[in-house]
Amino acid sequence: MFSVLGLFHKLPCPEKNNCKRPNCIFSHRPDVPEPPPIHIPVYEPKPIASTSTSSSSSSPKTSVVPVKRPVVNETPPKSPYIPNGTFNGEPPRKLQRVGTTQKSIAVPTARATSTGVPILKVNAATSTVAIPVRQAMLKTLYEHFAVLYQQILPMDPTLASEHALKQEEEVYKKSMKLTYRNAVISSVAALKRRAVPDSISHPSVGTEDEIAAREATRKSLQALRLTRAHLEVLLLSLDDMKKWGYIVDVPEGVVGGSRPSEEGNITKCERCGEQFKVKRREEADECNFHWGRPYSKTVNGEKMRLYSCCSRPTSSDETCARGPHVFYESSPEALHSRHPFSPTRPSTTANGRDTALEVVALDCEMIYTTGGMRVARVSVVDGHGKEVFDEQVRMDDGVEIIDYNTRFSGITEEEHSKALLPLASIRKSLDAFISSQTILVGHALENDLKTLRMIHHRCVDTAILFPHQAGAPYRRSLRDLVKQHLGKVIQAGGGTSGHSSLEDSIATLDLVRWFVLNKPKPTPKPTPKPTENTLSSLSDL
Repeated sequence: MFSVLGLFHKLPCPEKNNCKRPNCIFSHRPDVPEPPPIHIPVYEPKPIASTSTSSSSSSPKTSVVPVKRPVVNETPPKSPYIPNGTFNGEPPRKLQRVGTTQKSIAVPTARATSTGVPILKVNAATSTVAIPVRQAMLKTLYEHFAVLYQQILPMDPTLASEHALKQEEEVYKKSMKLTYRNAVISSVAALKRRAVPDSISHPSVGTEDEIAAREATRKSLQALRLTRAHLEVLLLSLDDMKKWGYIVDVPEGVVGGSRPSEEGNITKCERCGEQFKVKRREEADECNFHWGRPYSKTVNGEKMRLYSCCSRPTSSDETCARGPHVFYESSPEALHSRHPFSPTRPSTTANGRDTALEVVALDCEMIYTTGGMRVARVSVVDGHGKEVFDEQVRMDDGVEIIDYNTRFSGITEEEHSKALLPLASIRKSLDAFISSQTILVGHALENDLKTLRMIHHRCVDTAILFPHQAGAPYRRSLRDLVKQHLGKVIQAGGGTSGHSSLEDSIATLDLVRWFVLNKPKPTPKPTPKPTENTLSSLSDL
């Protein structure tokens, strides 16, 4: 026991003679006086209604307060950690665990390495897996992506690095600290089992999640066979067709096919803008031009117009491409004079049976000739995405080729030399499965119909179905739309092999399928409640 200090010996015991403590720390001597009372002044406000002028009303009153007050419903003092000093029985907010820390995301670094291995740029404090471990696993993923993409890396040198970063991020998000390494090893094993891609649009290109998402989208799209019932609400009106440049009637005032070729005449070059004499490919004069389109970009705070092909300013005299002078015509009368327009056939045949399909997707590839831009390949698929027609088109008599435009058309001299049918015969072949009631699906379809010299009024155009954010007349490219909504890469020839009209027609059909499956239906407008004026007018009836 500790010794008593006697600090309370001068204070009388509060229990006095009733104290039962054997060794009380207070005093029990009768001569110990009681502590004096404490007098605290209390001021009472003067009542408003009182009229008394007594001086006693303003004098302070005193009340006796005991030395020790009983504690009843004591409010805890305000704390800087508890708002307004309120006590709710919980620890301060700063000390509570309000959730788990989010995992970091692998972000590609702008810094390049000599080996090509990407650098994982994340906050080490927020990563549940040690950064050196993740960097080592990232290197392993990159090496296997590089081996898988060996044939397509020349077209996109950073593809292996980008996909390695995405794959590591996917694995990290799905795994825990103890399962991360095994998850990466499983991803590496899956990479080894993939087929070696020969193009960027190959099914083996991408991370595991991207491939799985593409496969799920492909299955859902292939299961949908487009019919007229799906597309009736998406058809363009005649006013919309005119607005977007469709030719809805056979041009008048000029004889169709009266001037098939412009060879020997002077016209304006579409590429360089200079006047030139139209000559066939063997005799054509050289043209220096930019094959890309000009676009606006801010450089060092200054807005500039650059060419998309070489990033040179439009004010520069330097060009990046060479080729023959070519010309392009858009006037309905001029097009009609080269080859006549004609409407699609009626929906019924002579014997009452019709072989026309309900829905087809169509795409054409064009080349430059002495008769302007002419169709060189036509591809058609049905509503299920099955190929029904894909043919090269021979030029009309008297029309000579100036440029195959392989960069965009994909047409080469060797391939086009096999063409047997001219445009008139191609149109008759198309009549077997296209009638006036068939719904045509395409991207910027008015260009295809112009080059086919076809008048058709039942059209679904994905360039209009998926509008550009800047509005008309701007349009989004088919390549961008397919990449965004379908997760696929098309037209990936690296700027040399061009497009494929068959690939584009299937992609266009898949875009419409996606739209039908995913586009939210418009909510019906609520029926307005009748007003008093409406009710009174109805009562008058």
